[in-house]
Amino acid sequence: MDATQPPTPDADADRSAGDDREAMVVVKDVNKHFGDLHVLQDINLTVGRGEVVVVLGPSGSGKSTLCRAINRLETIEAGTITIDGKILPDEGKGLAQLRADVGMVFQSFNLFAHKTIRENVTLGPIKVRKKSKSDAKKEAETLLKRVGIEAQADKYPAQLSGGQQQRVAIARSLAMGPKVMLFDEPTSALDPEMVGEVLDVMVALAKEGMTMIVVTHEMGFARKAADRVVFMADGQIVEVATPEEFFTHPKSNRAKDFLGKILTH
Repeated sequence: MDATQPPTPDADADRSAGDDREAMVVVKDVNKHFGDLHVLQDINLTVGRGEVVVVLGPSGSGKSTLCRAINRLETIEAGTITIDGKILPDEGKGLAQLRADVGMVFQSFNLFAHKTIRENVTLGPIKVRKKSKSDAKKEAETLLKRVGIEAQADKYPAQLSGGQQQRVAIARSLAMGPKVMLFDEPTSALDPEMVGEVLDVMVALAKEGMTMIVVTHEMGFARKAADRVVFMADGQIVEVATPEEFFTHPKSNRAKDFLGKILTH
């Protein structure tokens, strides 16, 4: 049974981070409980600089918890998480600095409703990165153009569609100049016709060499943009493979069962 398999996929995960890639994110022996539920069990994963890793798995497998632990939105009980060679501290100024290097895009857009789109994108660089207002504004315009919503800069979030708001959220994260981007189910709250416009932005980011960890149910994105697929179940990494290997020849019964359920609908 997969839940009792020895954690060999994790070792493979480290080896297959790309021999020529420098490690950007290293998750080592990470454990996390919610009460009696062991949601992350001895997680080991290395993500190389410029690599796109897509995390798949059934609901409750620990995918989102892992994503949120990587910038300490969730605390961990054991193990270490390293971003670009620096261990993520538990709290304090060091955590705030490292967290600024990790962009995060959630299911919900978390935009400031009373601020314009431009103000939403410039706020972090001005307050955290101490950029001048003129530099932040110039960069915001570039980023809004990059995600295809420069015409909406003076509007408020409520005046935009869900897909547009999520693209603003991506631009806002990019404005901080992150070293790695985390996406936690970024399209799951969107109407189906808006999913593509957000995924297109993410595919473009991947092609530009952004280090990305993406929790998603979008199999098309995983096939198209991922360097590796990490499959999780019951709080463990069960399988790590290239998209081609994973979708055509899944090794574990859990992965076969998962793909059988979603690809036949």
